[in-house]
Amino acid sequence: MGPPDHSKKKKPDLSGKALPHWELIEKYDIIDFKLGNKITGAGFPVYKGKGAKLQRALISFFLDEAEKAGYVEIQPPVLINSASGRATGQLPDKEGQMYQLTDDDFYLIPTAEVPITNIYRNTILVEDNLPIKNVGYTTCFRREAGSWGAHVRGLNRLHQFDKVEIVQIQKPENSYKALDDMCDYVKGLLIKLELPFRMVRLCGGDLGFTSAMTYDMEVYAAAQKKWLEVSSVSNVETYQANRLKLRYKDGNNKNVLLHTLNGSALALPRIVAALLENNQTEEGILMPEVLRKYTGFERI
Repeated sequence: MGPPDHSKKKKPDLSGKALPHWELIEKYDIIDFKLGNKITGAGFPVYKGKGAKLQRALISFFLDEAEKAGYVEIQPPVLINSASGRATGQLPDKEGQMYQLTDDDFYLIPTAEVPITNIYRNTILVEDNLPIKNVGYTTCFRREAGSWGAHVRGLNRLHQFDKVEIVQIQKPENSYKALDDMCDYVKGLLIKLELPFRMVRLCGGDLGFTSAMTYDMEVYAAAQKKWLEVSSVSNVETYQANRLKLRYKDGNNKNVLLHTLNGSALALPRIVAALLENNQTEEGILMPEVLRKYTGFERI
């Protein structure tokens, strides 16, 4: 039996003086939105000092944990062509949410799922090589057109952010077991980070049109007193494989479409927001034990 759907860790009971992360980052001078706005625009923060080291620590931790779980690391391009966008279903569905370089017909990626899955476009895999398990860290870019309101403050929603993504390619009969395993893996990361979490299965009306089943992982941010989504784990079944022409030859020498799965493991901004808010003390912000060998410091 895997980890529970809800964390056993209780929500932090902070005093009335607890600060939301957008005030903490100013207090400790670790992330600068004004500089990002000067250099680029709103939603492109600059990470400084221990803020930058915390980013790097989380990325290294997530990649190391994925390697232990049998994922092969990939460092893909962050620009894709339109054929790649169509193959994984970002085009034409999410064209308005992607940044486009019109002179070259390139798009900035919204997630590493897109270039990693496209590695296997127009491919017939050998059955003995299945399943495929890849992990990749990339910067991600999303226009987030139409987003507004209190829920977008600080790190809650950005145009540029860092994320570690896990991708699996599975035989159809194994894909839902793989989905459960991926969910358990993400929950395990949240347990190690000592964050209160819950898992939510999306109903049909909330699914993206590529996904057959999706689970969202949410962590509790104590100063905001709200749950923040930090991961979506999805089984896309044959939707992408059909577009990708991604198959394997079975025992009867017949070409069979494979199932693709993907999940955030994890997206950094809201993880950072929850870590800062939940772990604040009068002496600074404590780092989870598991991160300290990566950060090189115990507190901010």
